[in-house]
Amino acid sequence: MSATSRLRQLGTPYVTPHILHKSYAQDADADDDTVHLVGKQIEYFSQAGFDMSKLTLKRNASPAQLYEDAIRNEGAIISSSGALINFSGKKTGRSPKDKRIVFEETSKDNVWWGSVNIKMDEHTFEINRERAIDYLNTRDLVYVFDGFAGWDPRYRIKVRVVCARAYHALFMNNMLIRPTEEELANFGEPDFIIYNAGQFPANRFTKGMSSTTSVEINFKRMEMVILGTEYAGEMKKGVFSVMHYLQPVKFGQLSLHSSANVGIENGDVTLFFGLSGTGKTTLSADPRRQLIGDDEHVWSDKGVFNIEGGCYAKCIGLSAEKEPEIFNAIRFGSILENVVYDPITRKPDYDDVSITENTRCAYPIDYIPNAHVPSVVDRQPSNIIMLTCDAFGVLPPVSRLTPAQASYHFLAGYTSKTPGTEDGVLEPIPTFSTCYSAPFLVLHPNRYASMLAERMAKHNVNCWLINTGWTGGRFGSPAGRRCPLKFTRAIVDSVHNGTLAQVEFERFEVFNLDIPTSVPGVPSELLNPSHAWTDKEAFAREVRKLAGMFIKAFAVYENDVDVSVRAAGPQV
Repeated sequence: MSATSRLRQLGTPYVTPHILHKSYAQDADADDDTVHLVGKQIEYFSQAGFDMSKLTLKRNASPAQLYEDAIRNEGAIISSSGALINFSGKKTGRSPKDKRIVFEETSKDNVWWGSVNIKMDEHTFEINRERAIDYLNTRDLVYVFDGFAGWDPRYRIKVRVVCARAYHALFMNNMLIRPTEEELANFGEPDFIIYNAGQFPANRFTKGMSSTTSVEINFKRMEMVILGTEYAGEMKKGVFSVMHYLQPVKFGQLSLHSSANVGIENGDVTLFFGLSGTGKTTLSADPRRQLIGDDEHVWSDKGVFNIEGGCYAKCIGLSAEKEPEIFNAIRFGSILENVVYDPITRKPDYDDVSITENTRCAYPIDYIPNAHVPSVVDRQPSNIIMLTCDAFGVLPPVSRLTPAQASYHFLAGYTSKTPGTEDGVLEPIPTFSTCYSAPFLVLHPNRYASMLAERMAKHNVNCWLINTGWTGGRFGSPAGRRCPLKFTRAIVDSVHNGTLAQVEFERFEVFNLDIPTSVPGVPSELLNPSHAWTDKEAFAREVRKLAGMFIKAFAVYENDVDVSVRAAGPQV
């Protein structure tokens, strides 16, 4: 009788370990179901080029096992709250200049080629894939995680991650949707595979390579290869890039870089768009609403669903007072990435940026107390909120957008960086990230914008542009101040309870926006920037200046959009 059978006889809960190597597969004492599962997996990995006579693969190892391996082999430590702290090495953020997509016949006519999606030839991909597998074959342990991308079974894909670091396996255990034992046993062939050999460099003399880092996707093979970077976020965004391609092209659904929540009482859904620093995470975390997800979603014909099984939150300046949900999610099973800690107490220092400002935490979505799990809602959105942080103090705190204006501002994806956020930033700098996701776009931006406008019109969805930035003056001016969070929250509340849609509106010239004359809980003089500024001439100059920046940035798209969208921008 096998050890497994004895445990079952004793009534001890048993979970298949999914440790895959040749000697285990030949163990005559192993249960038949385990041998069958292992045998299929060994055959799969052998065909992929792995040397199963030497390798030990751990498939879907538990967080506890991954903790042990990361501490033993990678120098990780356990923080005072129970989270695992580990480090990504030299690369502490994404490498957009090293992201490539293979130019091949099945996808070449759909991909938006250029600086975002750099072409790679198929032969170079094969070289890098071989290099990654050769490296993984030299490891004593290789980790495999099988999970899902997309909570809606109608549109989800099966993802397999093959990597050499326990920290990477735990990261994807948090970020993908974790299968049940039954789903794992019947997982079958994956739809998409990530080969992460990030510890090993790419050969920069290979044709088409520009550095020792390469992050590449092949849509024909449905594979991703990572070389020369150990930053875990590359895997997360690789999965999103694949979904950003497949959902519109294969399924006809709209993938979005957004957060989403749902009302507890009314079940109304809101989508939140916004770049870093606009308040997207803060405003979508609402105690009166449930969080569907914080970063990646699909607006389907049936409703809205989260792509991910977890969250990847920034930790810079994190505190229990400012972000209690995130702070309390940092416990056993979570990963703190590149976070400095006290060597005695193991307490993280979230204000220390000596390693990087891009400190992160990855945790399962059900670590958030008001998470909506399963993260899918079969109901169309009622509202879209586009967030911007305008440091020039020009845009109103809230504006109502028509479908054409929504397309325009979605394509513009405007916010502004303020002095102090990055070295060398001495005055506000406008940032335009099309579709609020420029680094991750695979198709032409207008394809996503057109789908957004069509869905808005079909389902009569309200769209609001909310400025969480400066009012009364630009950043750095004596009269300028950031719009108080309590007023922004009051605006969002009025969106959700329907009162904002019922008030009177007036026209904000140049940008041609409809702005409310009153919002419950918000001073009326704050709602119209022309009233909030005391220096009217300075205000007029800033309006023209920002309008000109919009027009210049949008010129890239104006020939590809409908005339109504071109006319929806500022008019100088």
